[in-house]
Amino acid sequence: MAEKPHLNIVFIGHVDHGKSTLVGRMLLDTGTIEQHIIDKYRKEAEEKGKASFEFAWVMDGLKEERERGVTIDVAHKKFMSEKYYFTIIDAPGHRDFVKNMITGTSQADAAVLVVAGPEGVMAQTKEHVFLARTLGVAQLIVAINKMDAIGYDEAKYKAVVEEVTKLVKSVGYKDDQVNFVPVSAIKGDNAAKDAGEMAGWYKGNTLLQQLNDLKEPPKSTNLALRVPVQDVYTITGIGTVPVGRVETGTLKPDMKLVFMPSNKVGEVKSIEMHHEILPKAEPGDNVGFNVRGIGKNDIRRGDVAGPVDNPPSVAKTFTAQIMVLNHPSVLTVGYTPVFHCHTAQVACTFIELQKKLDPRTGEVSEENPQFLKTGDAAIVKLQPSRPFVIEKAKEFPQLGRFAIRDMGQTVAAGMCIDVEKKEM
Repeated sequence: MAEKPHLNIVFIGHVDHGKSTLVGRMLLDTGTIEQHIIDKYRKEAEEKGKASFEFAWVMDGLKEERERGVTIDVAHKKFMSEKYYFTIIDAPGHRDFVKNMITGTSQADAAVLVVAGPEGVMAQTKEHVFLARTLGVAQLIVAINKMDAIGYDEAKYKAVVEEVTKLVKSVGYKDDQVNFVPVSAIKGDNAAKDAGEMAGWYKGNTLLQQLNDLKEPPKSTNLALRVPVQDVYTITGIGTVPVGRVETGTLKPDMKLVFMPSNKVGEVKSIEMHHEILPKAEPGDNVGFNVRGIGKNDIRRGDVAGPVDNPPSVAKTFTAQIMVLNHPSVLTVGYTPVFHCHTAQVACTFIELQKKLDPRTGEVSEENPQFLKTGDAAIVKLQPSRPFVIEKAKEFPQLGRFAIRDMGQTVAAGMCIDVEKKEM
């Protein structure tokens, strides 16, 4: 398994456009799960009157694995193609899951945006595309799903492609970063197998081939180690086990780590992924690691582990470039929404609105604006309400990007350009 390069992919898109069904289909058709498991779920689904949900239940149904698993809020599944070993981060689509979706996407090397053929672009399609872009997902595969529901019609497919193309370009994706694929998750056409009913007019890749064509992201092994903590477990006979994804650097046994902002130091005893012991963990690996000298209550989700001689930056204040996506009125100095950055969620106050930018060119359009509204891009200065690790996006992109949420929705997203460090 270790021979193949590892990629994390997230399935995003509007609720009910078929994300989980498509994931289930990919797992079945690549032989990752067996037909009898699907049949068992089909039977359960039919008994509960939800006949076409059996694939979605694969993602939701492996209860015991979920309970043992690394993260409860985003179901991790893995499968192989000829080229890659994939971990699928299934980010649920409902609005109240957008915050999980944020931590999910910030962990993704690529995203599959699922858009239903009959409906096309919906509100959440837009929100998820904005987030994927702002959180630095550089490669996007757009799966136009439910082709069976529109009679496998080429003209309808092309119309949806055109609609989505406008959307992805409006947020700054370039042609070479986005690929389109028609699929029927429920019937299996063009997912992992041939184009089926679309063979007459569609000559491009299947979704699986498109996944194979993804480029491997550069490994950030040359940077200092950063591991945002997702959860902390106490395992009998082992001790304290933080769980998280290595974002940069290399995690090895016997390393001395400091967890910020808790400012607790411990030593790595062992590392495991998918219940196998690893000699080391590299960027992209979702791991649990046992740390000597740290109690379960010393650290928590949102802390970031790094080397003692190069600790994660704790911000007293930070300067960021943001894009206001969806704010009902205007945003002014003193506004204090919640920032979601890596695995942390911290309220931060806008203390200066420094510059307004033209969102298309990035050039300054106004100095010291009085307020910001939906559609504005700006440079702002922020003050966290409690200690919070954030890094400059150009140094540690994975720890420098964030989404801003308020009133149950994502109001803005952005990246950190400078940090005034807090003395710890």
